[in-house]
Amino acid sequence: MLLIVDLLFFFLMDVIGESPMCQIYGTKELPQFSKEGDIIIGGIFSFHQNPVTVSPALTINPGVIQCEGLEIGELQYAHTMMFVIDEINNSTELLPDVTLGYRIFDSCPSIPLSIRSSLNLMNPYRNKEGLCNNFSNVYAVIGDTTSTSTIGIARTLGPFNIPVISHSATCACLSDRKIYPSFFRTIPSDIHQSKALAKLVKHFGWTWVGAIRTNNDYGNGGMATFLEAATKEGVCVEYSVAIYRTDPRETFLEVVDIIRKSTSKVIVAFVDATDLDVLMKELYAQNVTGLQWVGSEGWITYRYFASLENYAVVQGAVGFAALNAYIPGLQEFLTNSRPSITPGNQGLVELWETIFQCSLSSERGIYQRDCNGTETLHGVKTRFTDVSDASLMNNVYKAIYAVAHALSMLFNCKEGHGPFENNTCANRKNVQPWQELHYLTQVNFTTKTGENVLFDESGDPVARYALVNWQLDNTGYIKFETIGYYDASWPEGQQFEMKVGVRAIWAGESHEVPQSICSDSCLAGTRRAFIKGKPICCFDCIACAEGEFSNSTNAVKCEKCAPEYKSNEERNHCYLKSIEFLTFTELMGIMLVTLSFFGTFSTFAVSLIFFCQRHTAIVRANNSELSFLLLFSLSLCFLCSLTFIGRPSDWSCMLRHTAFGITFVLCVSCILGKTTVVLLAFRATVPGSNMMKWFGPTQQRVSVLALTLLQVLLCAIWLAINPPHPFKNTHYYSEKIILECALGSPLGFWAVLGYIGILAMLCFGLAFLARKLPDNFNEARFITFSMLIFCAVWITFIPAYVSSPGKLSVAVEIFAILASSYGMLFCIFFPKCYIILFKPQYNTKKHLMSKGTLKAL
Repeated sequence: MLLIVDLLFFFLMDVIGESPMCQIYGTKELPQFSKEGDIIIGGIFSFHQNPVTVSPALTINPGVIQCEGLEIGELQYAHTMMFVIDEINNSTELLPDVTLGYRIFDSCPSIPLSIRSSLNLMNPYRNKEGLCNNFSNVYAVIGDTTSTSTIGIARTLGPFNIPVISHSATCACLSDRKIYPSFFRTIPSDIHQSKALAKLVKHFGWTWVGAIRTNNDYGNGGMATFLEAATKEGVCVEYSVAIYRTDPRETFLEVVDIIRKSTSKVIVAFVDATDLDVLMKELYAQNVTGLQWVGSEGWITYRYFASLENYAVVQGAVGFAALNAYIPGLQEFLTNSRPSITPGNQGLVELWETIFQCSLSSERGIYQRDCNGTETLHGVKTRFTDVSDASLMNNVYKAIYAVAHALSMLFNCKEGHGPFENNTCANRKNVQPWQELHYLTQVNFTTKTGENVLFDESGDPVARYALVNWQLDNTGYIKFETIGYYDASWPEGQQFEMKVGVRAIWAGESHEVPQSICSDSCLAGTRRAFIKGKPICCFDCIACAEGEFSNSTNAVKCEKCAPEYKSNEERNHCYLKSIEFLTFTELMGIMLVTLSFFGTFSTFAVSLIFFCQRHTAIVRANNSELSFLLLFSLSLCFLCSLTFIGRPSDWSCMLRHTAFGITFVLCVSCILGKTTVVLLAFRATVPGSNMMKWFGPTQQRVSVLALTLLQVLLCAIWLAINPPHPFKNTHYYSEKIILECALGSPLGFWAVLGYIGILAMLCFGLAFLARKLPDNFNEARFITFSMLIFCAVWITFIPAYVSSPGKLSVAVEIFAILASSYGMLFCIFFPKCYIILFKPQYNTKKHLMSKGTLKAL
């Protein structure tokens, strides 16, 4: 049924031959500026700050929503767009056969008005007769200034593939091609700005900051990225609060209270200027000043926000802004601008009437005096003609030229080589917005100012910023002084470049960079101890323990010194420990060397006495050959103690233990031979006994040699498997190194020592058995005493050696060698020397063979 009705309607219209009339729903809204052309570029700018609230009663037609609070900067952006379009139309190089036009609307800024302006640009444009035969020819839209309004515009125009190019919207959300498929911008995304702000804060050493954001997509998204980047940079945020211009006053007072009570001296504000302006009034009223503000592009260079009242609060603020540029001819164009009272082109009327205090139209009648038409901006000081900060105007300039270059590629397409289906080109008489959108993704050109313009796959440009600083000149004018640059394409760590010859002004009109830290830096020699429940930027400083150091500020932990090093008193570096070993020059070494040489000299003296009296009975008794061999081995025992003194080396470590083991075995073997001779000698006196012939001088030599060679074999095995070697002992003392000889193989050492002990115990046992044999000079008794001393010394040596630290263990071993050597020398040979020197009458064979006891001894 409905289909039949529709067919009947179209049939009647065709019969009548009339064109359909355009019916606009609501109240007709005209653009602020317009110019006809073959291709129309739309513009949406926030010419006013706030919409006028309509009475909710709605007892009358509210008409077109009105706005108030003229924003001159937005008029500059619109006139920059008009200037560039005129420049392109007058050019013979770019689009020579195409005339560009424009229609520019006001967004207030308000999301509903932004969407309404988008629909006005997209809807059919009614001709003078009111017929609908003149459809919209808007193929791209420039705007808006704020991210919030731009989001509404991009959402509205995106489904229709109409390109939207913003000169100032930085919200990172707009880079999402799934949601905003037709969006481009000539200002970097907030992702880059947020990361750059984190790097900026870190660059100046501010690790403890507060954070304020606008409670919308722009502020929330930008601050989220900043907080993430700040954490990676080691920056802590004391507080993070959100504000919005429509919040009740109590909300702003709570934020002021948070700022006043905070300990951070730096505030990162990722906000729109309109929202921050409300907060500034409260901060100024309560005299909350002297803080360092770090701003996003949303307010840092907004001229209307830069009042003396606000400067008192944010003086010395720093932040990122779009790069400034000089646009030839723009200032002259702005100065020569004149208002029009033609409907659809009255955007300059309010500014003109405000500057010259006159009325252009009797309908408005704001001022009593009418403008006479001779007014001119030449010689008039007004912000409208001030292009000293043309950063955002330059972004508008690049956006228009991007559209023009895309159109140029579209119109210059060669048939058969086009980018569209079957290599076709766009129809010049029926260009579609999606075709323009395709060519926008391909643009890559250089402006007259030398700036390269291109878009990535998300529609974003390369992130480049100027670092601006709020400064007050001598005339009381607030200027945004460029003090440095940031380029994300530069290498990491080199992305900042401070401008030479420009001095920054910081909070409190100071020339020194302020500090904002939760805790003072921990100096070298200390480490950070993080406080439970607080951010990592808040910590205590604890001195490094002994043996540890830190040579940098804010060290997380103290590093341990190498085993051979110790930390100084400041604990900021390590130096080599003193090396300790038993030396010949120290008192203990001198005493031990003296005892060693005295024992050697005593041994040589006894040997000399025995040699001189070698034919006497007491020397010849009990094998004088073994006595001389014993004296020789004792001298070696005294001398081998010297190898334990001095700096240990590979050779000295191997020599000292092997020499000690072999010489003592040789010594004890001789004593064992002498003891065996005593026992066998008395056994031989028994009738029928022939035992002496089995242990004559040859057998005695062989036994000594065999017992000694067994020790030599044990030492050779020890040296072959794991020999003693120098070792730096760092465990006994923390402040010094004990240089000693490590045993290598403990089993080898104790085998050598155990073998000596076995021979000594065997010798002691045999001597003990022979101690009561009848003889005036029974040598077995003296051997018993010597072995008793020997065993006692070496038994007590074991615990003393194990428990003695460092070089004392070496001294203990030397003392044991000397004590046992002296014991054998004194007990065995001094009684004989006493007879030889002082009792020669007893040194006869007859006396030695008698049965009496030598009481003289």
